[in-house]
Amino acid sequence: MDLKLIVIFALMVVVIHAPVSSAKPISLVERCWCRSTVNTVPQRSIRELKFLHTPNCPFQVIAKLKNNKEVCINPETKWLQQYLKNAMNKMKKAQQQQS
Repeated sequence: MDLKLIVIFALMVVVIHAPVSSAKPISLVERCWCRSTVNTVPQRSIRELKFLHTPNCPFQVIAKLKNNKEVCINPETKWLQQYLKNAMNKMKKAQQQQS
């Protein structure tokens, strides 16, 4: 028999009889974007805020700064809590005016 044929046959046997792994692939969607947060970011240096909530991660706030750097802000920061409260109030007022 040809050596190449023996190697291919051996590889097929190994693949067929190899145990199936029960491990699940890590989805990029399930990873938390923010692994650490900062408490002090000057508000004037923030260009935009992004809010993320994924099933396996807590509420995440990502700030894009004017220097194009992105940082994760602690959602419990006082100024951010006030910002969110004001935004919710604006949304409620807009909905009431439409009704």
